[in-house]
Amino acid sequence: MTAGQLKGLLNEGETSCVEIMRSVLDQIESREAAIQAFITVREEKELLGEAAKVDERRRAGGKVGTLAGLPVAVKDNICTRGLRTTCASRMLRDFIPPYDATVIGRIREADGIVIGKTNLDEFAMGSSTENSAMKVTRNPHNLERVPGGTSGGSAAAVAANETILAIGSDTGGSIRQPASFCGVVGIKPTYGRVSRYGLVAFGSSLDQIGALAKDVADAALLLSVIAGHDPMDSTSLREDAPDYARERIPARPLRIGVPKEYMGAGLDGEVRGCVEEALRLLEKEGHSLVPVSLPHTEYAVPVYYIVACAEASANLARFDGVRYGYRTERYEDVLEMYGRTRAEGFGPEVKRRIILGTYVLSSGYYDAYYLRAQRVRTLIRRDFSKAFEACDVIAHPVAPTAAFKIGEKADDPLAMYLGDIYSVTANLAGLPAMSVPCGKVSNGLPVGIQFTAGALKEDVLLGAGAAAEAAVREHHRSTESRPTVAAEAAMRERFS
Repeated sequence: MTAGQLKGLLNEGETSCVEIMRSVLDQIESREAAIQAFITVREEKELLGEAAKVDERRRAGGKVGTLAGLPVAVKDNICTRGLRTTCASRMLRDFIPPYDATVIGRIREADGIVIGKTNLDEFAMGSSTENSAMKVTRNPHNLERVPGGTSGGSAAAVAANETILAIGSDTGGSIRQPASFCGVVGIKPTYGRVSRYGLVAFGSSLDQIGALAKDVADAALLLSVIAGHDPMDSTSLREDAPDYARERIPARPLRIGVPKEYMGAGLDGEVRGCVEEALRLLEKEGHSLVPVSLPHTEYAVPVYYIVACAEASANLARFDGVRYGYRTERYEDVLEMYGRTRAEGFGPEVKRRIILGTYVLSSGYYDAYYLRAQRVRTLIRRDFSKAFEACDVIAHPVAPTAAFKIGEKADDPLAMYLGDIYSVTANLAGLPAMSVPCGKVSNGLPVGIQFTAGALKEDVLLGAGAAAEAAVREHHRSTESRPTVAAEAAMRERFS
């Protein structure tokens, strides 16, 4: 059940937080051995005790927070006081933070119960949750497939009903891509809308914390809790965040931009079919489809990996074995300690990105690579600004394919990087974006449609997502057949 449905039952006295927590823990016991979504699950006694306290307060007529005692899973690169935070790395395997991230404090204040910490690609670097030093998470829809990355553990936990809500982080699509692969809703807000205080940094100008949930309404509910200004984060926006749970429905038909650059070569035919069908259903509901262009899309992946790796190189310099985290046992002097600690503590993908980032920041290459990438990043941002003159939201695929097989791209990092082509642009431009399930390919794997809106337009974004969710749900309930080949060809002709 969704958080909205469960809150209704709680308000009517038809269930309790303890019963909900028990059902989630039963699901973890039943499915976790196969799915491997969690790195750490809190003790059952603690979780049931917290749920019982919320139940007691509700029975006594006291105020209960927005999250009403529901379980929330948290990606394991977000600090939780007294609860291990590993970043799925040997470097932080035993690290226990002495403080809560701001989003964790807000979840607790809203009576959300942190059920545990979910698996991810090490230090949030990857696209499949295979780059974890702890375990490989599997897609609940097909255990031979990846759940996406890097928030694959959070997405898999929601899809497998091992939690009701989940928190992830998104640097280049790390919420939206696993949401698409696992058939759940994932939203990355505007850069600065949600505090990054307590998020272990990867790419500081790209990272953003967001929500994963079973439907758009639940995503709006969780976003309302975690959004807002935080004086502990210098990049936090000062604008007040609205109540997204109340303001997500659009008051008028939407103008939906469809970028030709995202619907052409390289996109799997079945994925294209699912996205085009969702667009057709939205048009049928009265929303208009507008062709738009994002001409600098072809540079998005190289620009993203130059910027992200440069920032990762700087951010991960703090993991040196001196203050906290892993330290090698074999060294003769401090320089050897640094080298051995980092060589033994970091995995292959993290090392690859540190080396690339150090290279593009080095003397003689800074102007040629990093500075040039920042200039093209500005051009990508301008592409979106121009496109939004003609539309309210932009709609396109989340990834070129549905979930791929575990190990399929493990030995080809470039192929893995190219899978981010449709998602990294929102991070480079600092815009809000979300994935909403829109269908399945022939082998039963889910596909998401991605919506991107202008800065601070999360209400419009959620409205578009709710409209697509409703249209697709109604279509699947009806006996209406799939569109004809001619109808699909006509849609492709419009936007390719």
